[in-house]
Amino acid sequence: MTQVSIVYHSGYGHTAEQAKAVARGAQKVAGVTVNLLTVDEAQQQWDLLKASDAIVFGSPTYMGSASAQFKAFMDASSKAWYTRDWQNKIAAGFTTSASQSGDKLNTLIQLTVFAAQHGMIWVGQDLLPGNNHSKGSVNDLNRLGGFLGAMAQANSDQGPDVAPLQSDLLTAEHLGERVATITQRFSKSA
Repeated sequence: MTQVSIVYHSGYGHTAEQAKAVARGAQKVAGVTVNLLTVDEAQQQWDLLKASDAIVFGSPTYMGSASAQFKAFMDASSKAWYTRDWQNKIAAGFTTSASQSGDKLNTLIQLTVFAAQHGMIWVGQDLLPGNNHSKGSVNDLNRLGGFLGAMAQANSDQGPDVAPLQSDLLTAEHLGERVATITQRFSKSA
């Protein structure tokens, strides 16, 4: 069985919805087991992360970067870094913010650098940008045009029951399926 773990922080529930979407996507791939962990849960399950074939990281974008809670998880992973527990594992990332841009790219770059420091292999988004032409709409997959990972936007006055938009959740689901598929291919060839 291929094991994909999703580690995330969600301050208001929006990023949790995105994490669940990534999990749904990964679960579409036969032979994949998915572990959905908050950063607090993950810090109690280092052995599970070590046993995972892929780890997908998710954080809201607060003030242009990953949340302090996610950063605490990053800092707490130093033992796994030192012992190279995650080296050559597949990695990917996702983020949510209230603004259309919201500096989400910076958060994804931060997650990518974190994965690189662990010696992980990053998988980006393979979808072309949506909603960037006259026939596009907010219902398009990858409507925010991210390539480094899945981006979502959630209006600050709406709860996770209505935001992020379905298109953003489907974009995250697509990333989860892509990560699971690539992880299986990578694991079989190793």
